[in-house]
Amino acid sequence: MTGLPAFLVRRFLQAVLVLLVLAAVLYAVFYIAPGDAARLACGPKCSTAQVAQIRGQMGLDDPVYLQFWHFLQGIVTGHTYSTGTGSLHCPAPCLGQSYRTGELVTHLIAEKLPATASLALGAMVLWLVIGVGTGLLSALRRGGITERLLTGFTLVGVATPVFITGILLLLVFCSWLQWLPYPSYVSLTDDPQQWAWNLLLPWLALALVEAAKYARLTRSSMLETLAEDHIRTFRAYGVGEGAVVRRHALRGALTPVIALSALDLGTMFGGALLTETLFGIPGLGQQLVQSVQLKDLPVVVGIVLVMGLAVVLANAVADVLYALADRRVVLA
Repeated sequence: MTGLPAFLVRRFLQAVLVLLVLAAVLYAVFYIAPGDAARLACGPKCSTAQVAQIRGQMGLDDPVYLQFWHFLQGIVTGHTYSTGTGSLHCPAPCLGQSYRTGELVTHLIAEKLPATASLALGAMVLWLVIGVGTGLLSALRRGGITERLLTGFTLVGVATPVFITGILLLLVFCSWLQWLPYPSYVSLTDDPQQWAWNLLLPWLALALVEAAKYARLTRSSMLETLAEDHIRTFRAYGVGEGAVVRRHALRGALTPVIALSALDLGTMFGGALLTETLFGIPGLGQQLVQSVQLKDLPVVVGIVLVMGLAVVLANAVADVLYALADRRVVLA
């Protein structure tokens, strides 16, 4: 097996290994950390006997390795949980049941994921358009006033935390100018116009910070590509500057941008916590922090696995895009 099929098989096996290691590490950290999940789930007024009963229902009396094995089994075959008065079936891939609410983790992630996905994908489009465009313009206008202005913009963007950018956007557009209402998340399926309108400021808050990083990367990559021998050869043969940039230099310069965007998008699916908190977006980031505080292991493991899967998939897509953007790259 060679070429793309072999690459996909290798990527799948790597993804399985990475996710197994992530889950194992989280289980280990959970049992090292102080606190009792059964006590947290039952509440402060529960008696010792009630806590022991809850611990048994949650399966916390089993050895750690056995709990981890049951978790892996649930992913493959599903799992049936006892609720005290009945049973609850969790179909595969089952990521467990929340210790705090009893809700299935897959249902909880499915509820929170659209908000985080909307935030991540929309912000990514903006930061690529702004960042790559700014970087290209800065590289092509090297030495002029345009480059100096754009370089200043990127330095300010890199140095400004996202929560400062978000607060400034809220003050300017919602409080002072009153051009926009304070954001409140609306589902895309409920009202597409309000969905985009309410996510505009969160998108900008993330995109302006990330765009500065992409502008610097694109500028340096573009300048390096324009100085390569094959670009000078095209110019010597009389190929126009516009054609040189569009057909040859741009494709090579975008390779590191593809790599960074894949990594950023994957980690963004873990939840842009500060942005979600500042703008009141009910996404995975907020849920992850709440679950860590409550020591809700199944929810923490489920969200981190989704984040890890997003990173792995994004990097696999990036590798394929490498080969399309630069013919010198071979999938291996």
